Amino acid sequence: MIKLCIIGAGSSVFTKRIITDLLLMEEFKSIYIALMDIDPERLRVSKLIVGAVSREIGANPKIVTYENYQDALIDSDFVITSIQVGGYDPVNEWTLQLLRIRHLGNAEQRLQALFALLVNRLGRRCGDWCQLPFRLTHERIGELIGSTRVTSTRLISRLRTADLLKAPPGDPTLSLSPDFIESSPLTA
Repeated sequence: MIKLCIIGAGSSVFTKRIITDLLLMEEFKSIYIALMDIDPERLRVSKLIVGAVSREIGANPKIVTYENYQDALIDSDFVITSIQVGGYDPVNEWTLQLLRIRHLGNAEQRLQALFALLVNRLGRRCGDWCQLPFRLTHERIGELIGSTRVTSTRLISRLRTADLLKAPPGDPTLSLSPDFIESSPLTA
């Protein structure tokens, strides 16, 4: 099995582009991919993205993550380095997360992943609920998940009926069930 090592694999956009190009070639569909980065969260995100790309293309690579380059390099046939100088860019990170959401299979999954992202980044646990300190219009939610306002309204109504979402009148907060947030398709 061919082993490709990517040092600096937390550069998710670059990693996605390289892996997509490789997995489109028949010779690389079952490659061993060693992803290495010093940032465990960015590495986790890159692994999720590489997994999603693999499924979409119909490839079956072995994907393994490493936090030190010595282990990642063992038995590598090819090595790619992608190291960003200058540090973390939060705008790019938000953009990447929103793009990951937009690539999920259906609007229900995208809505759930969006709420999970917002709660995990901007919300807090409040008793038996997860709470967002703001609300978004159904139209804005539709824009973020790649659906219409009508679809967003329908999905939010289902969440209310299932007691997974509460939006009391006059209250600027939005409460979501922790089980709903924790079972998000992008939470790993």
